[in-house]
Amino acid sequence: MKSKRVSNERPFIPVARPWMDEREVEAARRPILSGWVTQGPEVAAFELEFAAHAGAKYACAVSSCTTALHLALLAVGVRPGHEVITVSHSFVATANSVRYCGAIPVFVDIQPETFNMDPVLVENAITERTRAILCVHQMGMPCDLKAILDIAHRHSLSVVEDAACAIGSEIRWNGRWHKIGKPHGDIACFSFHPRKVITTGDGGMITTSNPEWDKQFRLWRHHSMSVPDTVRHGARKVIFESYPVLGYNYRMTDIQAAVGREQLKRLPQIIERRRFLAERYGESLADVPGIELPEEPTWARSNWQSYCVRLPDGCDQRQVMQFMLDRGVSTRRGIMCIHREGAYADVLRRWPLPESERAQDHSIILPLYHQMTDKDQNNVLKVLREACQAV
Repeated sequence: MKSKRVSNERPFIPVARPWMDEREVEAARRPILSGWVTQGPEVAAFELEFAAHAGAKYACAVSSCTTALHLALLAVGVRPGHEVITVSHSFVATANSVRYCGAIPVFVDIQPETFNMDPVLVENAITERTRAILCVHQMGMPCDLKAILDIAHRHSLSVVEDAACAIGSEIRWNGRWHKIGKPHGDIACFSFHPRKVITTGDGGMITTSNPEWDKQFRLWRHHSMSVPDTVRHGARKVIFESYPVLGYNYRMTDIQAAVGREQLKRLPQIIERRRFLAERYGESLADVPGIELPEEPTWARSNWQSYCVRLPDGCDQRQVMQFMLDRGVSTRRGIMCIHREGAYADVLRRWPLPESERAQDHSIILPLYHQMTDKDQNNVLKVLREACQAV
């Protein structure tokens, strides 16, 4: 995302910006010059390094978090006619992955403080058709996994974590800080889209402690080919592969993985800066009348993939965003509600989702990225204050 200037020559402040430089350029050169640019040795190395970072036994790279979620749900047995309890307050990919399995997403509401699934509402959503709970660590803020897992265990349900935004986020578990992705549920899925904390352009990762599921992911992601390319191309005898089950083209390229390995090295520094900027937002906005700030539970450490605030009563979301954009500050509206989209008009909504809808309609996401200077952030704060007073 390139910087640009508005008409009065003020620097334009984007809502997000990847932190990349010549190190990623040099990393991408390796596979390009090697001649092996599809899934290969760079992907394998990236998987090992990601697993070590997350504290996971296994990590499998795929083409996106959406494909990761699809494979995760298939692995835990979600099939046509099953129900998966999740949230509407998420990017549409969360529910799309459920429907790719032929299953039905059942939406529950969120906690207003964290923008995450409200565990209190989960148990009432369980029916005889429920197969899994798909929880989301929204905007990098860990959801209440302990409460969700307690419910899942009581009802013998699988838990898949949509950790698209949550790489590097942490949760306090049995007195120790654990990375999201260990995983604490059955499977966790991550995204490397450019809006995320680190990026490979696009791409995803699946972590699990189950070796059989990891083997299944690796089979499925490559059309269920019985012999990996790395084995076939290195063989001294002719090998004919087979395709025993339906598979998918969900591979990550070695070019992406090489960039991802370099990005992973940056992650501690990125998170340290993002947490500093988030704390500064909180301190600076605490005295603005009517603005509601996100809350980080004592048992959570967010990577602050996004910093989302609720606007004061009476402030029109679109007008505030336009006011800020006219002054060179980009924002985004609160996270979408999937149940409001035409693609989900046929999905029965069993109860109202007032907090989800309020979060979408009355919240905005402020700029936050590693290269953001104190001056940039001061300008965002100034313009936001002006917008709240003007509209």
